[in-house]
Amino acid sequence: MTFKTKLTFITLSIFFSFIISCDQKKKAKTTVKNEKLTKTISKNNVKTPKEMVWVEGKTFLMGAKEGDPYAMMREKPAHKVSVDGFFIDVHEVTNKQFRAFVEATNYITTAEKPIDWNEIKKDLPAGTQKPADSILQPGSLIFNKHAGKIVSMNNYQQWWTWKVGANWKQPEGPGSSIEGKDNYPVVHVSYDDALAYCKWANRRLPTEAEWESAAQGNNTADTFAWGNNLAELDANANTWQGQFPTENNSVDGFEYISPVKSYPPNSIGLYDMAGNVWEMTTDLFNVNYYKSIKPKEVLNNPKGANTSYSPSNPYQLERVMKGGSFLCHASYCASFRISARMGMEPSSSADHIGFRTVATPKMLADTK
Repeated sequence: MTFKTKLTFITLSIFFSFIISCDQKKKAKTTVKNEKLTKTISKNNVKTPKEMVWVEGKTFLMGAKEGDPYAMMREKPAHKVSVDGFFIDVHEVTNKQFRAFVEATNYITTAEKPIDWNEIKKDLPAGTQKPADSILQPGSLIFNKHAGKIVSMNNYQQWWTWKVGANWKQPEGPGSSIEGKDNYPVVHVSYDDALAYCKWANRRLPTEAEWESAAQGNNTADTFAWGNNLAELDANANTWQGQFPTENNSVDGFEYISPVKSYPPNSIGLYDMAGNVWEMTTDLFNVNYYKSIKPKEVLNNPKGANTSYSPSNPYQLERVMKGGSFLCHASYCASFRISARMGMEPSSSADHIGFRTVATPKMLADTK
């Protein structure tokens, strides 16, 4: 949720011979390249990149699992999906990793850029009034740690604050810093920022199906990244305990965001596939997408919906994010489940959204 999204809230309630010889050489080079690529398709012939894990290709059950009391309609019906093997980051991209990217490219994130009202209003309802210039300042959304009495759990403006000056280097606004937090997930980054990082690192964001395949690990139909036992939540994920959003008992050891690898990995060695920070995917968020899927059809490497649609944010395109965050609680979103899915606008940023990247054998082969 960005400034544009926040303005939308305010408005609705008040924001991709010689010739033969040359030809033979060309064909020979092509053959060698194709043979090389064919060999790299197998995990056994590809060197796993540092801090990544290989996810075996498999067919699994995507979407809400039978008996899941927290499953939402946008997660139904469950359907079988087949996904090829790929590499994925062991943990979410950290402040240290993102800093290396920024220092190498002089990149400026969305939350640091001046706000262009003429650009913003294109995605807002006709007639939206321009806010005061004091509000139209670079910033990002942060969780309001001092939220008072909550009138309605459907009104999440009550626990979010637009903080001018908040960005990846100043996660709580001016005066804050990430000093000593190299191994924390980078936050206050938008989808556009994540794509820029991926381009620099020769990576890409996962599809929603790839993300679920990775979260399942060696399994194919589990509800959680650690199995099917909800009672093991606090031991396996950084989420909210207590009364959301006013009281957090920190039973899991952390009140808010935690360093990567603070909790046990899943069955293939991936950390924080539940909780800590939401993770971006490339799929468009459409609450009706699963309803359009034929339940008996096995989808092969699906890329998601063709269009974006969310009744709670009808004016903006959104992408799917997965895994939940340190704010997830059974009374609010219960998004610590593999099937949970939420939408985010591409220029959104907040203190509970990050990302991890993937790579395929072909991507790695093309760089050699």
